[in-house]
Amino acid sequence: MSDIQQAGTFTLGSHTVKRLGYGAMQLAGPGVFGPPKDHDAAVAVLREAVLQGVDHIDTSDFYGPYVTNRLIREALAPYPQDLVIVTKIGARRGTDGSWLPAFSAEALTQAVHDNLRNLGLEVLDVVNLRIMFDTHGPAEGSIEAPLTVLAELQRQGLVRHIGLSNVTSTQIKEGRRIAEIVCVQNQYNLAHRGDDALIDDLARDGIAYVPFFPLGGFNPLQSSTLSDVAQRLGATPMQVALAWLLRRAPNILLIPGTSSVGHLEENLAATELALPEDALRELDGVAMAA
Repeated sequence: MSDIQQAGTFTLGSHTVKRLGYGAMQLAGPGVFGPPKDHDAAVAVLREAVLQGVDHIDTSDFYGPYVTNRLIREALAPYPQDLVIVTKIGARRGTDGSWLPAFSAEALTQAVHDNLRNLGLEVLDVVNLRIMFDTHGPAEGSIEAPLTVLAELQRQGLVRHIGLSNVTSTQIKEGRRIAEIVCVQNQYNLAHRGDDALIDDLARDGIAYVPFFPLGGFNPLQSSTLSDVAQRLGATPMQVALAWLLRRAPNILLIPGTSSVGHLEENLAATELALPEDALRELDGVAMAA
């Protein structure tokens, strides 16, 4: 069993969590749409994650839709007292599996209530507002209207803490004038390092940064450097990518996802992987070569 405690902890709102958690997105069907191919295996992965010490899970009702939250409730409710569940709103799924923005006050309010119902909770620990002005990545535009709706739901006691996802530095500054922001969730990995300065700024302010797609996402990062380093260290490329992220900054929280108990154990073992200085220099160079 891996000791994920040794990666350290970080304060997420009113919660202190271990820096390596679990992302539930891959528990849904292909394209994050529809039910899992193996329901019992999905339940087993969630239970094993908690057994191995994972204390925060990332999810959303638009995974499936409604699939992963219901699996989490089935597998883990009544929830351990120290388990933090982080969810997202701001999108919906088309009947063809497409990802569509859902920013209206009615849609956001409904999404919070749907998450509460499907997770079986009276209050959501952390809700990330996912911004979808452009489906290919962050794009500038005011987030005042949807964030004000979420802040009102927080005042009503339905949400403890607020985060932002798929956002620019300008939007984060705007958001912090409206509500306390406890985390930012953006794409970031060895090769995709546009948020380097942002990560350091957030660290100084005690705000968590949660990278998604640590190994490139739906199109996995193909890097001979990463593969070579992993082979030398007797590790998998994913373990090296996760270990590099843990070294990158103390405010980075990881949420690697998998539908396999075996891969879960491999991911958690990344906290025990030491990266020598020469390996770090090689890995830092991946972004420049990308």
